[in-house]
Amino acid sequence: MSDDEDFMQESDEEYDFEYEEDDDQDSGDVDIENKYYNAKQLKLTDPDDAIAEFLGIPALEEEKGEWGFKGLKQAIKLEFKQGRYDKAADHYAELLTYVKSAVTRNYSEKSINNMLDFVEKAVDSTQAGESIERFYSLTLQSFQSTNNERLWLKTNLKLAKLLLDRKEYGAAVKKLRDLHKACQRPDGSDDPSKGTYSLEIYALEIQMFSETKNTKQLKALYNRALEVKSAVPHPRVMGIIRECGGKMHMSEENWHAAQSDFFESFRNYDEAGSLQRIQVLKYLLLATMLMKSDINPFDSQETKPYKSDPRILAMTELVDAFQRDDIHGYEKVLQRNQGILDDPFIAENIDEVTRNMRTKAVLKIIAPYTRMRLSWIAQQLQVSTVEVQDIIGFLIVDGMIKGCVNQKDGTLIMETNADVERTQALRNLSSSIQDLFGVVFKDGDGFKNLEQGAEENSLEAVQGLSSRKAARMRENQRTKKGRGLAQLV
Repeated sequence: MSDDEDFMQESDEEYDFEYEEDDDQDSGDVDIENKYYNAKQLKLTDPDDAIAEFLGIPALEEEKGEWGFKGLKQAIKLEFKQGRYDKAADHYAELLTYVKSAVTRNYSEKSINNMLDFVEKAVDSTQAGESIERFYSLTLQSFQSTNNERLWLKTNLKLAKLLLDRKEYGAAVKKLRDLHKACQRPDGSDDPSKGTYSLEIYALEIQMFSETKNTKQLKALYNRALEVKSAVPHPRVMGIIRECGGKMHMSEENWHAAQSDFFESFRNYDEAGSLQRIQVLKYLLLATMLMKSDINPFDSQETKPYKSDPRILAMTELVDAFQRDDIHGYEKVLQRNQGILDDPFIAENIDEVTRNMRTKAVLKIIAPYTRMRLSWIAQQLQVSTVEVQDIIGFLIVDGMIKGCVNQKDGTLIMETNADVERTQALRNLSSSIQDLFGVVFKDGDGFKNLEQGAEENSLEAVQGLSSRKAARMRENQRTKKGRGLAQLV
């Protein structure tokens, strides 16, 4: 065999060896990939087999790789859906061992965030909530050594939100304090480079103070949050801030500011695709009635698509009856839709709207009359006599009507124009008598003008002067009488 032939044979052998090695490697990857996609097909029909298939993928890899990472993710989601929370958390701990070498930092961070979002939305029991806390704890432990501040902030924000949802306010305050420190400069001011995170922290704090009715702290944080200009927040975050701001303004009876905030909150929730937009739209309609506005809240481009939404139909009918001053229509809608009052915030403020409606109705009813029974007014409004008496009392004190209530007869007596004229005539007569009195006794015998000094203004001084003058007159009469008798003698 020639040297050339030997060379060719050696080259062919080397080529064949390298080709077979690549083929084996590709074949292994194909098998893993096929196993992964076969498991995905089983997810809907046989979740248990799908979980087993996904968990079998990591064992097929010689080193931790992307397919094992993907298989674990799918298995964790299925286990969590089926309520196998402990198993899901165990496999999540295994998943976190892949993030340091098997996948890129950006891919791992995105996957972990998506996983935490998934388990957060899937919470439907106390046990699930406890499992989520373990997910957060495992995440923080895993990334503590990697100095991944962004993921640390995001995970702690999710944990703080979980604590707020559980109403564990003490633990939430500590967590929020740690988050604030991480987003501040050494001098304690907010770091502009972390403005987005700062705004999310403010949103959680504002939500907490809104729930605990701490209006003073809420107002201070609300104003600080609106001053943050270096952030590009998620619309949902601004929706939370504006919603809590609207509730704050409602507690202060600042209806116009409340309506403005609720509208901004609705707009942000709508942009974020959040279902909370429906609830906030109800608050917007409530504020519209409280500010006694005649403007249709569905005239704007943002709210118009929701005008016929069945979820807010009851509130829409209330607004329509309110703006038409239809008290009976308003009461019927309220009685027919008691579910409106399931929301504590609406239940707390709807009484003020109802009172306004009844007050306007009372003014209309009593306008043509001068005397009427309270029971008759109550019958017209279809409410209790006690409620009518309360409204009448408010109207009299507020100066909106002029009249009085006869408690004994249970009647309302209105002042007529004749009563007003008679009262004014009596006042004028009283004033004229005072003027006449001053003129008569201004320079009279033994008298001085009563307006000359404080002492002379005393009624007792006037009475004393009158008594002395009367005594002198009697003395003069006796003297004249004595002289007459003397002459007769």
